[in-house]
Amino acid sequence: QVQLVESGGGLVQPGGSLRLSCAASGFTSENYAIGWFRQAPGKEREGVTCFSNTDDSIKYEDSVKGRFAISRDKVKNMVYLQMNSLKPEDTAVYYCNFKDQLNYWGQGTQVTVSS
Repeated sequence: QVQLVESGGGLVQPGGSLRLSCAASGFTSENYAIGWFRQAPGKEREGVTCFSNTDDSIKYEDSVKGRFAISRDKVKNMVYLQMNSLKPEDTAVYYCNFKDQLNYWGQGTQVTVSS
């Protein structure tokens, strides 16, 4: 059973930075996509960024390009999301996502951008 545990959320002022971490465990697949989604109040969950399952290429949602960066440590089975120049509209619960034949989610971590 794949387990994903996020950490690193919190309250930050506009223009600030946060780094989210996702610890992944329980998987044996070598062909999977892993990345981050977010869900703001009253909105649908949306993809933020991920590593592709085909060639490990990285995709970013347009609004975070140039501000967010995804990285990974395959030895530790960790995925990170560095978020810079945060804006109030980045406020959301951020979820780590793992997808092979099935879709797995972490419990989410709250990110609040407010002065």
